[in-house]
Formats: sequence, C-alpha cells, structure tokens
Amino acid sequence: MQKICLLGATGSIGRSTLDVIAQYPDQFELVSVTANASVERMAEICHQFQPKRAVMGSKAARDQLASLCAGLPTQFEYGSESMESIASDDCDQVMAAIMGFAGLRPTLAGIRAGKRVLLANKESLVTAGRLFMDEVTKHKVTLMPIDSEHNAIYQCLPQSDSGVTKRDVDKVLLTASGGPFRTYSYDQMKTVTPAQACAHPNWSMGQKISVDSASLMNKGLELIEACWLFDVTPADVQVVVHPESIIHSMVSYKDGSVIAQMGNPDMKIPIAYGMTWPARIETGVEALDLFQVSQLNFEAPDLERFPNLKLASEAWYLGGTAMACLNAANEEAVAAFLKGQLSFLDIARLNQQVLERSDIKVVNDLEVVFEADEQSRVLAQQLIASEFS
Repeated sequence: MQKICLLGATGSIGRSTLDVIAQYPDQFELVSVTANASVERMAEICHQFQPKRAVMGSKAARDQLASLCAGLPTQFEYGSESMESIASDDCDQVMAAIMGFAGLRPTLAGIRAGKRVLLANKESLVTAGRLFMDEVTKHKVTLMPIDSEHNAIYQCLPQSDSGVTKRDVDKVLLTASGGPFRTYSYDQMKTVTPAQACAHPNWSMGQKISVDSASLMNKGLELIEACWLFDVTPADVQVVVHPESIIHSMVSYKDGSVIAQMGNPDMKIPIAYGMTWPARIETGVEALDLFQVSQLNFEAPDLERFPNLKLASEAWYLGGTAMACLNAANEEAVAAFLKGQLSFLDIARLNQQVLERSDIKVVNDLEVVFEADEQSRVLAQQLIASEFS
C-alpha cells in the first residue's frame, strides 16, 4: 500500500490523481491533502477518502472545512508550515500539484524527507532549478515528471534501475499544441479575451496554465524544466507544434531513430505512470484509435507572435535568478490579464521588461530565489500601474 500526500487537490492534476487513487484502493491510500480556498470541494474529498491530515491556505478556510467535516478522523490545519509538514510526514509519495511558485517549499520538504516526488509543479524547478536538483541528488529521491510532455520524454529515454539516462540521445523534441491562438494573426491576438485564452482546444486545465498555454509561456517553462530534468540546454531541445496533442513528446537518437510517446490527452496516464513506475496499470483512459486520428500535423513555433518561448530560452542562458524573475513577472502578468488590466499581447511585453530591468544574481541559497521572486513581482505591479494602465 502506497501512502499518498496530495499537494493541490482541487486543481485538474489533483482531481485526476484522486481518480487514480479511487480506482486502486488496495494499492494507494490518500493520507494527506492540501487546497488553498476551495472548501466545498475539499470537504467532498475528505468525506470520500478520510485522509489523516487536511491543510487549507487560511484559518477561515480551515475552520469552514472542519465544520463541514465534523465527525471525520481528519486533522484540519492551515498555513505554509503545515503544507511543508505533511509533505515530510507519514507518506511514501508526494504529488506536487500546487500551482505556481507557492509549490516550491512544500515540494522541497518532500524531497528533503526522501519521498518519491511526482512533480506537476513546473514552477518549482524553473525558479530554483540547480538548488532543486542538488536536493534531489543529495537525498537520493526518485523524481517523476508528471507534465505530459516531460513524462513522455522520460518514457522515451533509455531506462536504468535508478531512472533514465541520455545514452545515444541527439535531441529532445518537446511538443506543444499551439494553444487556441495558433492560427490567429497578430492583429487578431490584440483583442482576445480571458475567456478565449482559457478555452484550450485539447486539455481541461485551470485558468493560469490555460493562459500560459495560449501565450506559449507554458512551453517556455517546460523548456526550462526539461533542461533541469534531463541535464540538457535549450540548444538540445526542439519545440514542435503538434495541434492534435496525440504525440506528447519525442526523443531523437544519434542513429536517426525517433521514439515518441502517444496517447489520448488525459492526465491520468502520466499520473498513473509516475505513481507505479516502473510498472503500469490500467487507467480507464480510452486506447488511442489511430484510424480515428487519421493524421498528425507538425509545425515550427512562431516566435514573433509568441515571444514568451524565446524569453524562456534567454532566461535559461542568463542563469541565476533570471528564471525566477521571469516566472514571477508572468504570474503577475497573467493575473492582471484575467482581471482585464492587461491585453493578451501585453503579457509577453511585461515579461520582457521585467527580465530586462531585473538585477540577475547568482543563486547560492533558496533565500536569493525568494528575494528575486518578491522584487520581480513588485516591479511587475509597478509597471502594470504605470506603463500598461
């Protein structure tokens, strides 16, 4: 029986993880769970799975949840310290699915406690990459990527007893759907709305990641994540726009072979693979029907219409806190766009300005990352108020 700690239970990754756990009650036990403010959904989870510990983002949310779950054997808590505590408590695996930079500390807590970490929070690795991977090595943990693209790359790389190797690899091919505005002209993109940006053509995701997908910032973050996960550089990664989202990513080998991982777009596949690796289990996802798919299309990304992808590569080569600065700027930009304070195209403009104006520092401890994040958010907010209002 594998004991699961689920960080971020009410998002799309959390829901899919719960589906897998529910399918295999003899293999998985949900022992601890977190959410920020979705009290009613969290109450449903607690009643169904009866975890030992449940953590909310605020005391008010904790109190409301405790009231809705009176009589359950669950201990109800709140705050960042408790979120870190449950990741290092009595569990075997930590599903890191908290959205954004907020997921960094609890994910690191799980690593430092030697847990198997299922990483669905790319921002943790983007912002603190070298420190993050050093902790993984130091504590000898199994780090399983859960993003469909990185999970696919993991499956396509040569396997060893401890994970994957880069033996005979030429290039990593990172696929992208292209988002809802793949065929839009630059002029059309000037007037897109948050509702349009959140309507992803292939995946059901939260608002923030949907907007990131529409702007290709999500692919930029995934590019950085791939570099850290697989010890490559942006020059070793080719982004391939693949509108059908059937091939989740590929690996090209020195002999000319290309190995691809394919399947219907459903996050239960990479989640189940991460939870059971090196074994595989049934997920309930419908098998891919190649005759129904009929054809697969590929094209190069347009860096003029979608400059966020180029910015991510630039941040990687700048190194240090550049990636944390870019991530912070983007989180502020997306929040402002969803509130109607920025246009869609302003997201990339703001990201570029913050990256250009930030003081890039060497990352020698975690506090440098948190300081860069805070300073970049302040700068972004100032620019939104002064130059984009």
